[in-house]
Amino acid sequence: MGGQEVNWKDRHVTVAGLGVSGVPAARVLRGFGARVTVVNDGDDERARAQAAELEALGATVRLGDGDTLPEGTDLIVTAPGWKPAKPLFRAAAEAGVPVWGDVELAWRLRGPDAAPWLAVTGTNGKTTTVQMLASILEAAGLRTAAVGNIGVSLLDAVLAEQREDGDQYDVLAVELSSYQLHWAPSVRAHSAVVLNLAPDHLDWHGSMAAYAADKGRIYEGNRIACVYNVADPATEDLVREADVEEGCRAVGFTLGTPAPGQLGVVEGILVDRAFASPDDTEDGSRSQPERSPAELARYRRTHAQELAEIGDVTPAAPHNIANALAAAALARAFGVRPRAVRDGLRAFTPDAHRIAHVADVGGVAYVDDSKATNTHAAEASLAAYENIVWIAGGLAKGATFDELVLASVKHLRAAVLMGADRALIREALARHAPDLPVVDLERTDTGAMAEAVREAAGLARPGDTVLLAPACASMDMFVNYGRRGEAFAEAVRDLEAAHGGAEH
Repeated sequence: MGGQEVNWKDRHVTVAGLGVSGVPAARVLRGFGARVTVVNDGDDERARAQAAELEALGATVRLGDGDTLPEGTDLIVTAPGWKPAKPLFRAAAEAGVPVWGDVELAWRLRGPDAAPWLAVTGTNGKTTTVQMLASILEAAGLRTAAVGNIGVSLLDAVLAEQREDGDQYDVLAVELSSYQLHWAPSVRAHSAVVLNLAPDHLDWHGSMAAYAADKGRIYEGNRIACVYNVADPATEDLVREADVEEGCRAVGFTLGTPAPGQLGVVEGILVDRAFASPDDTEDGSRSQPERSPAELARYRRTHAQELAEIGDVTPAAPHNIANALAAAALARAFGVRPRAVRDGLRAFTPDAHRIAHVADVGGVAYVDDSKATNTHAAEASLAAYENIVWIAGGLAKGATFDELVLASVKHLRAAVLMGADRALIREALARHAPDLPVVDLERTDTGAMAEAVREAAGLARPGDTVLLAPACASMDMFVNYGRRGEAFAEAVRDLEAAHGGAEH
């Protein structure tokens, strides 16, 4: 069943799940004339309001029954979070009904002149990297947008390209989650990166191998470059296993000195030995015709192209430098010149709650990385500072913390633990850092954050960093990680006021 060539009026499509992906998908399919049935597990007030909106467009909506396959279904378009093991999908497999995600639907609906996709996935850093990439592409004068799992609908972007008054993009920076990739078998990116791999969402995928395989789908059919993390060999393994177009290159990024075919860091400079050319100039012009692959390979054995300085990346934490290198690699694969990489990185401002400096109080820095909701993200955050009073805890989602503590103990001055699963972190600290001062907060109301900040302030010394990097999800105490970070920032501001204001 293809995209633009499909006669949707002959199709009965079941949309699985309301919400941020299901409602737009149902609306788009009704616009193409498809007969649409929406099934949804929940039957709350919000779902009923969404159902009324779609029923007004001619869709049929079944609330409270997301497991039964509607009779006559030709295709299922599912919300990315619905697990493959659901009875609905088992019934679809038995009936020979294909299942697409909203990303697959967007890919199939692309027009003949659609913008290519530069795609980003990984356990951590996806949103920051795709935003950096979009900033670099914009600095190069390209019409682009950061779309996908970042919260901006790919369907909207693809359909906007097809309207006479719509945005005609040159290229799209696309963030894809493992869920989205699982349901997107046909997506073929211009170039793509897997930033890193660590255990996450294993309850959904069933195993680490299945999770990695879904991440690896992003490399399938790549045309120009498969970008991988030199420090994470599992990402390079996925490149080796991918079926790509002839001539597609494997390009690594590293925080060390890059080998030919890689991007890396030399004496505080981000450099490129994968796409460097003797014809790269400061103003982005090319004075010579394109060189042959053999000539370029010889050049890259002895030369590197300067892209930016570490100081051009905010914040300049090691994991964020890695994000910048990955974004730069994708941009360079698309032909972006060096100066645009530098200008785009300088222009980029990270979202809130991602290793964000809140204030300095009493000679102590307070940093909000509430977005560090798993152990892999927390480890990267903890590696960015020398002496840390660590605020951690929340919902562990099945995680264990021994490896995190072992990797990070050299940076820790003390820890303040809060949340439902704090005992798991406390026990790991007791095993591997028995002499570390640990405060265990029993209260689990939202006011616990203010107490955590006060306790951390009492443990910190001038020059230290009090770091909120919970390594856990937030929903035991807060609506989301954003609200958790806001509570931290509010507590720090109260501390700041008590000390007579911020330091400058």
